[in-house]
Amino acid sequence: MPNDPRLSRLHSYLEDLTGCLGHADRDQPMRDYVVGLLMPGERKSMEPMAARLSPKAVSAKHQSLHHFISESPWDANRLLNSVREAVLPAFKRLGGVQAWVIDDTGFPKKGSESVGVARQYCGVLGKQDNCQVAVSISLANVHASLPAAWRLYLPEAWTKDLERRKKAGVPETVVFRKKWEIALDEIDRLQTLGVPSAPILADAGYGVATEFREALAQRARTYAVGIPGEVTVWTADRLPLPPKPWSGRGRRPTALMIPPGGPAAVSVIAQELPSTAWRTITWRQGSAKPMSSRFAALRVQIAHRQTGSDLRPEEWLVIEWPKSETAPTKYHLSNLPASATLKELVATIHLRWRIERDYQELKDEIGIDHFEGRSWRGFHHHAALCIAAYGFIAAERARLFPPTCITFIPLPKEKPPKPRGSPR
Repeated sequence: MPNDPRLSRLHSYLEDLTGCLGHADRDQPMRDYVVGLLMPGERKSMEPMAARLSPKAVSAKHQSLHHFISESPWDANRLLNSVREAVLPAFKRLGGVQAWVIDDTGFPKKGSESVGVARQYCGVLGKQDNCQVAVSISLANVHASLPAAWRLYLPEAWTKDLERRKKAGVPETVVFRKKWEIALDEIDRLQTLGVPSAPILADAGYGVATEFREALAQRARTYAVGIPGEVTVWTADRLPLPPKPWSGRGRRPTALMIPPGGPAAVSVIAQELPSTAWRTITWRQGSAKPMSSRFAALRVQIAHRQTGSDLRPEEWLVIEWPKSETAPTKYHLSNLPASATLKELVATIHLRWRIERDYQELKDEIGIDHFEGRSWRGFHHHAALCIAAYGFIAAERARLFPPTCITFIPLPKEKPPKPRGSPR
């Protein structure tokens, strides 16, 4: 398909990414790798891609790709920044950045040598198993999304194992960080780079961490995060009492007086709401039918480890209870403005599906889970290049809105490599 206009746009897109890798001799391997990921093929690991890219010189091409991914010291975050800068302008006509979506995804693995591999919860398998886990942030709107941050979660046992760290090339600066702490680090990095601000969305794995929610509030970031039903809150009709009157002797009392029954779990509050509190909300058109469910929202104040005389700020508690279920299925906390409507709250919360779409296509179509190397550097290099390939697809979909399904790019003719060693 020599006249396919997508090839010209792909060439321009890859040209925009050159220069961020630190050396001109890295540009061609970057082009090769991204094209290899976009080409048809069941496996997107290095050897099968080398065979498709250069069938008459498979060994040489494989060696080039291996060096570029596993040994070349370029910065994966710099490439992600360039991808974001190249793709986000196409998002503007679809609504711009409407949410930062946080989540993590697992990669089942055998053995114990791949960096970060451990027996831990793997969402793909729905259970504890041997896997790697990456934390990511996608910039999203209703029609499009793009991962802007991607970082491996390194289990605490790995951070203490000096031999395995050295073997996998884990940088000395990498210390143990909980998943929500990794997410917060990446939020700070993207914020420093001037990425357009938007509400931060996450599931209950992140929302359950009080420190995470408080850190977002301290950064003046709005959020809508999942929480488990056991979280306790104060409502307008069951608030703590002021501190005991001071007798004039000893320290002045500052602790709030807890009324009988104390705060209530959000699961209990949901059961107590009258039928008039529930509304059916449709938030988007699905592939087969409109997506809708039944919701209620009320203003609450978190009661977790409440100390002192001050209550925490009011937030929205949003509860989802489909009519077909015997109990609520999801609970969310959000510090979106008190003026927000239920429809706005639901639409924001349900933008989180975009990151699931990203994970599905990065794995099923691009091969982000096909990497066979074991090093820290290789893991992040492969992921950044997969996101670069996915970024081109996202930009194409935005340009051709409404979105269409993925179609792969045909193989362009090989170009002679540039002279090695030419610095940028």
